[in-house]
Amino acid sequence: MSHDAKLLHDRALAYHENPVPGKIKISLTKPAETADDLTLAYSPGVAAPVREIAENPDDAYRYTGKGNSVAIISNGTAILGLGNLGPLASKPVMEGKALLFNRFAGIDAIDIEVNHKTVEDFITTVECIADTFGGINLEDIKAPECFEIERELVKRCKIPVFHDDQHGTAIVTTAGILNAVELQGKKIEDCKVVCVGAGAAGIACSDFLIECGAKKENFFMVDRHGVIRSDRPQYNNGEKPRFINDAGPKTLEDAMKDADVLLGVSGPGLIDDEEVIHMADKAVIFACSNPDPEVDPDVVHKLRPDIIMGTGRSDYPNQINNVLCFPFLFRGALDVRATCINTEMMKAAMNALREVAKLPVPAEVVKAAQVDHLEYGREYLIPKPMDSRLRDTVSGAVARAAVASGVNQIPLPEKYKI
Repeated sequence: MSHDAKLLHDRALAYHENPVPGKIKISLTKPAETADDLTLAYSPGVAAPVREIAENPDDAYRYTGKGNSVAIISNGTAILGLGNLGPLASKPVMEGKALLFNRFAGIDAIDIEVNHKTVEDFITTVECIADTFGGINLEDIKAPECFEIERELVKRCKIPVFHDDQHGTAIVTTAGILNAVELQGKKIEDCKVVCVGAGAAGIACSDFLIECGAKKENFFMVDRHGVIRSDRPQYNNGEKPRFINDAGPKTLEDAMKDADVLLGVSGPGLIDDEEVIHMADKAVIFACSNPDPEVDPDVVHKLRPDIIMGTGRSDYPNQINNVLCFPFLFRGALDVRATCINTEMMKAAMNALREVAKLPVPAEVVKAAQVDHLEYGREYLIPKPMDSRLRDTVSGAVARAAVASGVNQIPLPEKYKI
């Protein structure tokens, strides 16, 4: 371990341990100082809201914290880039998500780690506790199980269920790619797009890019066996068959020739220099493997300075960071009591991110980002997480989309009306 890595390791452990273990705690919203306070908070006063909720379940939103709560649920089978380390090892990540929900959107989130034997066990466990919360954020669940888990829970639960590794990544990535393509003077519907990686993020990003204008006939998904084609059926399983493209390329090298967009959601160092060199003029690369991207941004800059690039790292421009999306997406959904998070809401979040990036950047955001200047362009395609405008802009767009698509249960709040 290098000196810098050891320093970060030690600082991270100290951060999580001191002054108390963990990153979140429960705080009270009501007084509990006198005998009268306790009478109202618990017995016998608590019987009043109990009876009201038993008669009308929606009253849970009036008398409990349900409407501002999100459960962050994992089984620890795909923790960051560390793999299947189990539910308990995922707890620091889930607590971290809870911190971000609260810090950026004022949402009370709690982590739940599920130890289960089968996929159905996991689904049933979450289904049985879902009514406790206003929404469910699934996290760090490996493919292909994550697809079945999310689909089933969306069907079985009456509240929004959202797998952030799939759709949060897709929303932020698509916002950045569409802005980059636009800056390069191209249209996504005319672009040859290559996605390297066919896991949860790769599938979701590809689905969403196509939903937002990329053409399937120009879209090539590549897994460890090459381009997904009909003549390699032994490797076409799960979600992959809908990305079959027999229009020529069989290998990653073939697919990269004249590609306008490369999306990497796979592993480090998978793209070589020659593949970068042979991309189309004014191409776009989003190499999102973290911490080490599919291709080194410094190498790309030397080989092809015309290419616009994004990564998953904070020490390079255009970081793909899901915190730009999930807190505000849930904030908008909760504020209209949406029954789900649908494609219209995700598109609204994506377009709002694109638009915030194009606005002049406040001085406090520049300072918080620890840079000298930020202006929409090839090195600033998407907003910084600390931009306070994201909360109302993205959340408002999501809430309005929920209302327009008919999945809201209460009216649009005044603050979101245009």
